[in-house]
Amino acid sequence: MKNDLDQTEIKVPYELPEEEKKMENKIITQDFFHIYSIIDIHRKRAFQEINNNSLMIAWNVGGYVSAKIKSSEWGSKVVTELSEYLRTKDPNLKGYSRRSIYKMVQFYETYSTKEFTALVDKLKIQENCFLPQSSDVNSIMPFQMAQIPTFLMKINWTCHQQILNSCKTNEQRIFYILYAQHEKLEVKELQRAIKTNTYESILGSKDFKSFTLQNLYPEGSFLLKDTAYLDFLGLPKQYKESRLRKDIVSHMKDFILELGKDFLFIDEEHQLEVGGKIFKTDLLFFHRGLQCLVAIELKTGEFEPSFMGQLEFYLEALDQSEKRSNENPSIGILLCKEANREVVKYALNRSMSPTMIAEYKEKLIPQEVLQRSLEEFINAIEN
Repeated sequence: MKNDLDQTEIKVPYELPEEEKKMENKIITQDFFHIYSIIDIHRKRAFQEINNNSLMIAWNVGGYVSAKIKSSEWGSKVVTELSEYLRTKDPNLKGYSRRSIYKMVQFYETYSTKEFTALVDKLKIQENCFLPQSSDVNSIMPFQMAQIPTFLMKINWTCHQQILNSCKTNEQRIFYILYAQHEKLEVKELQRAIKTNTYESILGSKDFKSFTLQNLYPEGSFLLKDTAYLDFLGLPKQYKESRLRKDIVSHMKDFILELGKDFLFIDEEHQLEVGGKIFKTDLLFFHRGLQCLVAIELKTGEFEPSFMGQLEFYLEALDQSEKRSNENPSIGILLCKEANREVVKYALNRSMSPTMIAEYKEKLIPQEVLQRSLEEFINAIEN
């Protein structure tokens, strides 16, 4: 008689093949991502709604107080009493000090003028760009409230205060509102952008960009700066290009914020093999907006025309050996300490590659901001 154990069928748990496991894990990961996307979408909508309501409060309160002050019904003492009344009425109510209320008045008066409204219409920032006042608010207003331009909702109240504190012209204000929204700047990043005169750097002369660059990447004029401020490096009086490169890599986050948030760092001293020889480009980035590689060559002295040959050689090597089929032609940037405009113009006139010359400043230098048309910039970021 056979042992019962011999008759027992031993069942081995079934395991999915490795490929099926991978597929199942991939599907689960996609499901998780979809759930996160649902949360993220609603969370962003909630944040935007909160921001919109905060700005509407500032607009309406500022408009009301402005009307009372202009009609001489109120003086500065009454505004102080208003602040104290609000604090007594609701101790949990924050952000309504005397100074904050005057900021709301400034917000309303700056963006409700005929000059500002005419400029918004002229620039055609967006269709239906003025938001009508709600009937509930209109019923308690002492005068006909101006409509708030909806593009003001693109940034938060803290960023608006920074712009109102620092900008002198309507053109500047519009630029920094749109730029802060496009680059998703925090208030400290916006503050630096204003200090380093990003307005002039982006909307200024295009003499430092080759014709090929401007033709291939018309939007690049508003995404690539011709001046970079490297004050955060703390460079000594005398230094070599290797020191400049190492310091930039050590402060890469600050450097990328100075260039623009769409830059992704790939490598330093990136090796390119051509004809059995190794060549190195100082810094290599990928630009998400332009979908191309960006090679940056560093020069601690004044721009020389001979630098162009080296840069164009690197671009050809990148396009031949590393550019992917879905990517656009590589861009080259020469970052020099100084650049003579006439010399740059002559050098770029013969350049057949998408190249540009940029200057860097070791310290922040106050500069007078130019008043320029924003039509091209607005079209570029909205498209």
